[in-house]
Amino acid sequence: MGWKFEGSWPKGVKKSVVIVVPHTSWHDFYLGLLVRRILGVDIKYLAKKELFKPPFGWYFRWMGGTPLDRTPGQKKVEAIANIFKGKDEFRLAMSPEGTRKKVKDWKTGFYYISLLADVPIVMIAFDFGNKKVKVSPPLYTTGDKDTDFQKIREFYKDVTGKVPHYT
Repeated sequence: MGWKFEGSWPKGVKKSVVIVVPHTSWHDFYLGLLVRRILGVDIKYLAKKELFKPPFGWYFRWMGGTPLDRTPGQKKVEAIANIFKGKDEFRLAMSPEGTRKKVKDWKTGFYYISLLADVPIVMIAFDFGNKKVKVSPPLYTTGDKDTDFQKIREFYKDVTGKVPHYT
């Protein structure tokens, strides 16, 4: 299909929060499944609970998905961070945008999950503009959110999503 990989899955990283950016189209889902297969790494994901209803709910679960209730007021960050503590190996893919539309600011839950669970962030970019999948080395969060986010933004600089005006 003409796509290339830049980087590879970091060796020895058994637990991580995997952020996939930009998330601008439903095409990102099957591309993510393909990339996961090529990398040979088991990566789970969370998605809005509405996707897990019949008739396709079984499929999303089978593909490694877990439904997420996005009702405000829950302690989702802490609950998700605790999942990491009970497993020897767990990688969780998340979209910081929280939607396929263009957003001004990302949601920060992925960052705080990484910090609380004491696991690195691995960044993956689906760059449709250059037909490239980029995989970062692990980023270990420091608690200095501004500095860490600067590194994250630098990784995604010049990356174009499937729907460019949502990037």
